[in-house]
Amino acid sequence: MPDSRFWDRSTSPTELDRHALHSRPTRVDVTRHRNLLAFLVLAVLWGASYPAVKAGLAGFPPILFAALRFDLVGLLVLGYVVVSDRRWRPSRTDLPNIVAGATLFIAVHNGLLFVGQDYVTSAVSAIILSTIPVLSAGFARPVFPEERLTPLDVGGILIGLVGVVVIAAPNPRIATTPDLFGVSILLLSAAAFALGGVVTRYLRPVGPRLPLAAYQGWTMLLGGGMLHLGSLALGERQSVDLSVSVVVAFVYLVPFAGALGYLLYFDLLDRLGPVEINLVGYVSPVFAALVGWALLDEPFVATTALGFGVIVVGFLLVKRRAIRAQLVGA
Repeated sequence: MPDSRFWDRSTSPTELDRHALHSRPTRVDVTRHRNLLAFLVLAVLWGASYPAVKAGLAGFPPILFAALRFDLVGLLVLGYVVVSDRRWRPSRTDLPNIVAGATLFIAVHNGLLFVGQDYVTSAVSAIILSTIPVLSAGFARPVFPEERLTPLDVGGILIGLVGVVVIAAPNPRIATTPDLFGVSILLLSAAAFALGGVVTRYLRPVGPRLPLAAYQGWTMLLGGGMLHLGSLALGERQSVDLSVSVVVAFVYLVPFAGALGYLLYFDLLDRLGPVEINLVGYVSPVFAALVGWALLDEPFVATTALGFGVIVVGFLLVKRRAIRAQLVGA
């Protein structure tokens, strides 16, 4: 039925326009909803990647698994950059940053991550990796003196590490206490990523540089090559025991959690900034726990949840100024 106001001569066109303006979602609302949807999709994709890695380890040696994944994801991401007609050839000034990123972000971080996941549940892996922003603050201080650490910052870093201890602490009443070796390896993995963020920022070239997607593509390809060398050096078998679950896990990790996940990350990083995008690390463990429980029958114990809560408190303390600035500017 037509709106009766269109038949009411006492209603002016201006009033009708004003009603139409307020009755339809604004462009800001649409953008906010789009960002939220993309954020949740990314959290799901990356959260589910932890159980996928766990499932894939049944057929792959860990370092070889990581190497093959980043070979293909790097090709997909770099191919996207070439097709989208962006600059993709690195200059000489880009090379130190690419080498540092390939070494720390891809080779060391992911090599340790894939090894460590063989010893703990998907949820524990995701939660230990959520310490990255907290560790980054500690590594940045000696390199960037202007980023002064206050007592609250130091307290936040220590609280985040206490959260890891809570997760890893042996409890004889709980048969599923995370393996201390696995937790230690994953903490080193998180530290490598956090250190990579500081080092690549320090080496960032002055002036024009590669688009972020092109940079990531090159670091993945170079880092994948480093992982292959590491796999050979450690004497891993260079064969794969294929099964349906292993194939499904690998397919998920390459085009979905890999290429699509990173492209979503680049897009959100441009539109939200580093503080808000860091929060993905605090949402993805929820999906890691749910998928691990549903598909791999992994338990999720109270101490894991408690440790996660402690890590989140540490993050909020370390990032309190940036979060406050985002809220004030919203």
